[in-house]
Amino acid sequence: MGLLSGSLSPRVWEGLLRLASKLPFAQAVDELGFFWRVAVSEETGRRLTERAGTAYVAIQAEEGARIRRELPEPPQGPAVQQLSLDGVLVHATDGEWVEIKTAAIGELEQRRGRDGALDVHATKLSYFSRALPVEQFTQDLLVEVERRGTQTATAVVSVNDGALWIQGVLDHYRRDAVRILDFAHATEHLAEAASAVYGRDSPAMHAWMDEQTTTYKHQGSTPVLAALRRLPLTQAADRTAAATIQEQTLGYFLARLDQVQYPRFVAAGYPIGSGAVESAGKLVIQARLKGSGMRWSRANLNPMAALRTIVCSGRWAEAWPQIRQHLRAQEAQRRHTAWRRRHPPPAAPPAPAPPPPDLALLRSAANRLRAGRPHPPRIKDGRPTADHPWRRSLHRPSQAS
Repeated sequence: MGLLSGSLSPRVWEGLLRLASKLPFAQAVDELGFFWRVAVSEETGRRLTERAGTAYVAIQAEEGARIRRELPEPPQGPAVQQLSLDGVLVHATDGEWVEIKTAAIGELEQRRGRDGALDVHATKLSYFSRALPVEQFTQDLLVEVERRGTQTATAVVSVNDGALWIQGVLDHYRRDAVRILDFAHATEHLAEAASAVYGRDSPAMHAWMDEQTTTYKHQGSTPVLAALRRLPLTQAADRTAAATIQEQTLGYFLARLDQVQYPRFVAAGYPIGSGAVESAGKLVIQARLKGSGMRWSRANLNPMAALRTIVCSGRWAEAWPQIRQHLRAQEAQRRHTAWRRRHPPPAAPPAPAPPPPDLALLRSAANRLRAGRPHPPRIKDGRPTADHPWRRSLHRPSQAS
């Protein structure tokens, strides 16, 4: 019948999960009661939702282990795929902030806007989110990379901020990926250097920024870096601080020269903004896990993030039957364990005692051994040996001796 544990039918439980994946638990159970006429406490809604999310985390982990074990042929990827990554901080119940990393995978398409110009859009987006160290996140991401055919895509484009951990993930799956520094992040670094010299939000600062952003898009990094070096540090209110920021900004861009070739990227039809993954952080994580006053136990971050990726990727119809089957298997195992605890198997009968030795058989064997072993000679050179019966004393020694 497809029944699960508890008093809720599978259909009502599914409805609760869909609501709780989008709304705070209190609102979710309130909406469930209004539309389904089923009363569920907030704590029950939380527990059932987190249990389903935990099941989906386990399902994806098992699928990743199967892929690594069997090494199946990955599906064919698209002509141009975008793989972008970012992290969002979420408040934990222990008072610390925990980073949830998100990967957004989509297909790049060019469309003409209302003005007739070609714009690049990421379509068919799917997401993978986990609060894990980067090494474990990289390993667990395999299940989504495999599903989307990232390894077989003709070209993979990755638009990101300058975080170094992202480069490690790309090296693991597509070392040949086209890596683009998000244009907004690049201009933010330029704005810091300009603000240190001209003053924040000053007309001179805005004029310099307008010139450099236009130059960056159409002429590349060489003239922009030259303008950065020519900033008039003598006009800065704090010349030492301005010189430090200028040096740091130059170092930041020089370490990423291959990622700031914006004219070449635009000509190839690649996006230069990481809006797809930044909106993913807001859509997948912040919209549900970063509400006012929300605190999450670390154990429940990944289950909720996993459910959010299902909802935001439009894959609920695919994932819910897997979750339901996993929960039913868990419930069957729990019931079997409880039944076995109440009905332990009968104790094994004691081993039968070994039969007593057959004394007659033992004597017969001893006699056969004696018969087969000749006695040493007792007369040698016509004289009795020391063990000859004639040599034995006929008298026992006295007790007093």
